[in-house]
Amino acid sequence: MSLVHEKADDEQGEALHAAPLYVKLKDYVRSRVEAGEWKIGQRVPSENELVDILGVSRMTANRALRELADEGLVVRVRGKGSFVAAKKRTSQFQSVPNIADEISRNGGVHSARVILLQTETCDVDLAEALALPTGSLAAHSIIVHAEDGVPMQIEDRFVNSDYASDYMKQDFNIVTPNGYLTAVAPIVRAEQHIEAVSAQPWECKLLAISKTEPCLLVRRRTWSATGVVSSVRLLYPGSRYRLYSST
Repeated sequence: MSLVHEKADDEQGEALHAAPLYVKLKDYVRSRVEAGEWKIGQRVPSENELVDILGVSRMTANRALRELADEGLVVRVRGKGSFVAAKKRTSQFQSVPNIADEISRNGGVHSARVILLQTETCDVDLAEALALPTGSLAAHSIIVHAEDGVPMQIEDRFVNSDYASDYMKQDFNIVTPNGYLTAVAPIVRAEQHIEAVSAQPWECKLLAISKTEPCLLVRRRTWSATGVVSSVRLLYPGSRYRLYSST
């Protein structure tokens, strides 16, 4: 080996040795995931456990796990810990996907928790969104969709009951609102807007995320052949989901 190569190797070793502790800790976690020692869905050591195992500070452990979550290697679930993540779920922005189908297609198990299901009177803004007279009745549902028990989406939906009269009777643990509405009022047009937002405290609790985690918000209206069927607000934890578009 030439002196040039020896020098380069020495410099590389010194740089590695000089890497910040949180970087070394990230590499420690990543190496075990990539080696298959820690499987998808398996809980990784907590901050306190990493402190005990590696002798790092709590701040170092927190930063490493936080950055690994941002990079999509782990999923942090508030009150439960950090888990090896499956590949970050992807949804095509130009389509109107059924989240249950997406999760199933990627090998996960979908589940839903109904937070609210009731009939409400349309105020001016909601009436305009659903193209109804002010004071009309609309169905309102809030549902948390999860993959393998990890919350992936809050679906806050208002539905024009003229096109889905049995909406309130559905078991949304069996059929998603998307699946039901697509069957009874096939979509001919969709209008969508996406933005980055901070979740409200009650949303953070439902998604089991920290108050500082950025989220993706999709606002969507859908039409059947004769009118507006639904207006929905979809909230995704940024570390667990991404949206894409192709033409």
